[in-house]
Amino acid sequence: MRNYKEFYYDVDDGLTLFARDYPGPENRSGCVLMMHGLTRNSRDFEVLAEKLSSTHRVLVAEQRGRGKSDWDSQPERYAIPTYVGDMFALLEAAGENQVAAVGTSMGGLMAMVMNAANPGVFTHVVLNDIGPELSKVGLDRISGYVGQGGPISTWEEAINYNRSINGVAFPTLSDDQWETFTRQLFNERDGVPYLDYDPAISQAVEADDGSAVPPDLWPVYKLLNAQPLMLVRGAISDLLDAAIKDRMIAEIPDLEYVEVPDVGHAPMLMDETVTAAIERFIAS
Repeated sequence: MRNYKEFYYDVDDGLTLFARDYPGPENRSGCVLMMHGLTRNSRDFEVLAEKLSSTHRVLVAEQRGRGKSDWDSQPERYAIPTYVGDMFALLEAAGENQVAAVGTSMGGLMAMVMNAANPGVFTHVVLNDIGPELSKVGLDRISGYVGQGGPISTWEEAINYNRSINGVAFPTLSDDQWETFTRQLFNERDGVPYLDYDPAISQAVEADDGSAVPPDLWPVYKLLNAQPLMLVRGAISDLLDAAIKDRMIAEIPDLEYVEVPDVGHAPMLMDETVTAAIERFIAS
């Protein structure tokens, strides 16, 4: 039995977007906003959202062009500033003005920009394998597969495709875990799996105008010292390398750091050790 409601809301440019809304208990402690990565959707957070919803309301957004949210006919709007505006629209529609944030990859970049745009909107921030600077190795790997799924007609083909693009990041996954992971990334129509995002999101990744990744986020990152900050990092991440991580800690020494062994970009936030750390952090 699912514990969330389907929450649809409209944004100024006419799209209807979707979020999962886990209402939490009557005496809930607050609200958590979860924001996924570039090609992902709300299914990424199923385990963590269920856990946090025992004490908090949890809103799990699906950005435009992903999952049940409308695709955008103007691909240039697949960009961080637009997504940030969408998230403020979600909070307004949901009647929330202050939340904790959990952002994976692109979702973490969004959290940085949201915090700069509206200081005080967050009580806590969890960045999952993302920083104000991105390693070129990881960025090139991601750019090489976004929007390039090719024809896939069976779930076996979908799993093989997922392994081909993500095997370097998850070298220890079992066959069952690869299937679970693939069913988060793909959806099904008439028995055929399909990547659950608009391929046109790749245009923003390929653009060199800062729309996908703003050019210098270090000043924006430093503003996160105004509230408790946690960084989760995959120990073999190729997007958030050790040098960037070390600088992040040097810039905000009070940052709480959690490293996930044998995992690259980005940890799935399902491991009991990691989910327990996030639960405790957000409850603090």
